[in-house]
Amino acid sequence: MESISISGSKRKSLGKADAKAARNAGLVPCIVYGGKEEVHVQIDERAFNKLVYTPDQYIVNLDVDGTAYSVVMKAIQYHPISDRIIHVDFQELAGRAVKMTLPILTKGQAKGVLAGGRLRVVRRNVKVQGLPEAMPSTIELDISDLRIGKAIKIGDLKIPGITFLADDNQIIVAVRMKRGALVEDEAEEAEGEEGAEGAEESAEGGEAAAAE
Repeated sequence: MESISISGSKRKSLGKADAKAARNAGLVPCIVYGGKEEVHVQIDERAFNKLVYTPDQYIVNLDVDGTAYSVVMKAIQYHPISDRIIHVDFQELAGRAVKMTLPILTKGQAKGVLAGGRLRVVRRNVKVQGLPEAMPSTIELDISDLRIGKAIKIGDLKIPGITFLADDNQIIVAVRMKRGALVEDEAEEAEGEEGAEGAEESAEGGEAAAAE
């Protein structure tokens, strides 16, 4: 998993009034948990642009008044009207497995779609568990060989060191049949078979002629 660096400072006091003052100054109240003790910090709201507004997941190298923390973002709260970030929870890694939700990105064009089928994306992310060093930023799924009536499921995903926290039979992406699509797909296979049979017949005929 890729990492980014963000810096902040400890909050001098806690409470709603202090949190409101921090937000008015363009700072986001945050908490770091999972270590020896919880740490309350405030971070410039602009620092979250590269962390929040992206489908990727990152390890955050968080500097708080000179003290370094390796964390991942676990929860984020937005203002119901302005959509501004009002609070963020970070979990300190401390060398143990973490649970994260990773985005699933598809690449390639499915053979079934080229044959006239319709691509159906069922899941765009999946919850996983594993050590941070084994965790990818995204899960990239090649759908090029996906034919009509076929699907890729959670159980088909294999990433060393990562456990998928979803049922193996859950479909991620599939190619549905549209009228005429199956006929075209089967016709291609039939043509291939007929071509092979024709080649065999020609070969047999040639052998017979040679024998005469």
